[in-house]
Amino acid sequence: MTARVSTTDRVFASLREAIVSGAMEAGSRHSIYRLAEEHGVSRTPVRDAVLRLADANLVTIERNRGVVVRAVTADDVREVFELRLLLEVPAAQHAARRVDDHLAGRLRDQLAELEEAAEREDEEAFQRHDRTLHTMIDSVPGNGRLAAEVSTLRESIQARGAVTVHRSRGLADILAEHRPIVEAICAGDVERAAATMSAHLVSTASLLIEQAGGDPSSMLLWMREQAGIVEQSGISEPRVEEES
Repeated sequence: MTARVSTTDRVFASLREAIVSGAMEAGSRHSIYRLAEEHGVSRTPVRDAVLRLADANLVTIERNRGVVVRAVTADDVREVFELRLLLEVPAAQHAARRVDDHLAGRLRDQLAELEEAAEREDEEAFQRHDRTLHTMIDSVPGNGRLAAEVSTLRESIQARGAVTVHRSRGLADILAEHRPIVEAICAGDVERAAATMSAHLVSTASLLIEQAGGDPSSMLLWMREQAGIVEQSGISEPRVEEES
């Protein structure tokens, strides 16, 4: 039986899509009354949908002033990736410890899908397979909350346009960071699995922080504190311009 979609669900999906697509621009202000008019519904489901958007960090509710679409800040990126490092690096280590032919085959298949999408310059397919690959790795420890939390963390900034594709790097660059992660896990190399996952996350975070107008050196400092992970990983540090 098909699940019933509530009015709140429909309004939430519509507003979220408007935020993701840029139709509702970062920093723009909207009234509950006007949003209800635009969607042809009462204000109650709009209020409920807006509360869900606020929980997802997509909007800020200002008392008596309406709803403001949140922009991604450098601090947002830093906080998300600090948590992802704490969750996904141990997950990669665990995957390397427990890898078998089945898991290795699934990871290699997903990497092949990434390679094909990069060759076609199919950004949508690439991002889908990127998410699937990370979810596969994050799911190995058998903790459903871990994979769900990482997905929520990714969504909290990607839904507001925080991506590096075609802004600070191409699909081939991102693919080059995923390949050594898969190779390390499939080889059962626990240290290198941690190193390559950490380097990939820090590289992505540094670029996003810079795009948001912040200083990426905070993420590089985190990397340097991880006992030389950059040197072990084979992934280059993002270049940071020094002030003259």
